[in-house]
Amino acid sequence: MVFGLGATVLVGLVGGGIDYGRLASRRNQLQRAVDAGALAGGNALKLAMPNTASIAGVTEQTIRAGVTSPSDRPLTVQVTVAEDKTSVSAYAEETFRLAFGSLLGVGNAKITAKARASVVGKMRLCMLTLDSLAAGAFNLQKKAQVTANECSLYSNSANPLGMVGQADAIAQAQTICSAGGYLGVRANFSPTPQTGCPVIEDPLRDRPAPPIGNCASLPFPLNLLDVLSIKKIETSVTLEPGTYCGGLHITKNAVVSLKPGIYVMKDGPLVVDKKASLSGVDVAFYFTGNKGGLVFDKKTTISLTAPTSGVMAGLLMSEERAVTLPIDPTALVETLLGDLISPTPPALSLTKPVRIYRIISDNARTMLGTIYLPSGRLVIDASKPVADQSAYTVVVAQQVNLYEGPNLYLNANYNGTSVPVPKGVGPVAGRLLLSQ
Repeated sequence: MVFGLGATVLVGLVGGGIDYGRLASRRNQLQRAVDAGALAGGNALKLAMPNTASIAGVTEQTIRAGVTSPSDRPLTVQVTVAEDKTSVSAYAEETFRLAFGSLLGVGNAKITAKARASVVGKMRLCMLTLDSLAAGAFNLQKKAQVTANECSLYSNSANPLGMVGQADAIAQAQTICSAGGYLGVRANFSPTPQTGCPVIEDPLRDRPAPPIGNCASLPFPLNLLDVLSIKKIETSVTLEPGTYCGGLHITKNAVVSLKPGIYVMKDGPLVVDKKASLSGVDVAFYFTGNKGGLVFDKKTTISLTAPTSGVMAGLLMSEERAVTLPIDPTALVETLLGDLISPTPPALSLTKPVRIYRIISDNARTMLGTIYLPSGRLVIDASKPVADQSAYTVVVAQQVNLYEGPNLYLNANYNGTSVPVPKGVGPVAGRLLLSQ
């Protein structure tokens, strides 16, 4: 009898050691999940004018995704967002069943983990798609890449496929966040996108439009060829800022230099094709009307830097918010001028009319500033890097779609240029302080 009791105690002690190891391992797993959840909530706080419920949802979702809880011991999660939106606290609790504890009169043990992420500063936001409903508002296809190592990519689309990456696409960023879901078939997102993120209100919605003056004429002798439709430039020239009614078509090896200022494309696109080049420092473009938009064709050279002051300070491109029946500039060029440019790849889905801004150029390596297209779809189907030589590039658009294997660089070297970064997509790096 004594021997039996001793054996039971011995088994209990050995089993207790095994249970302790399992318990410690499970608690570490739970703590890692809670840490990740708090950090996910903190990152969302840094990026958005946050909704408390959304922040809590992102935090809890991340915790539950990080630790699988059996049905017989459900996981309890509590998330608290500070009233001043500067911190997220997470707490998780689970009842752990002991395999050998009953031998010692202890059947279960409670495991808890907690973490708090405090926000210091704001995260750098370098790409935001504004469409709130479309599938593929941010869409990477055919080995397309976005490189944004020091800033964040964000989609406001609540669609389950609001963010899409297919066919070996790559997205690298400090944070990747989708208000809806994401599809990553054969794609490499680093880090894995957070889903259910809070919607970010358009950070540039209060930026005023530049003045739109009388129609400008081309310099002599090109002004002799001016017509009411798009103005065609086939020779090297320096242009003055102003309102170009009908837009501009730069073609046939023309080398066009832009003097500092604002170039308004009124009721027409900006088109550069047939080995032409366009360059300018301290310049900005503003697009109006249903015929507005842009095409930089394949064998062209583009080098543009945004203004350092004035109404368009920091904005390389912007547009009139209203658009009703937009015309694809690629099709417009073919119809009006007979120039053939490959058709624009269709969007995965559209929920509203958008102008098209298309970069096919394999030599558009300097596009320094903010591209703000609240009613625009930015389409990049170049085969070589875009904007990689820019100190910084920020994109805020209805949609951003990349095809054919380009690599769009969204650098964040804000101290490397005198071009200011518009408020709301700012240059201040964020930090999260994690405590347990």
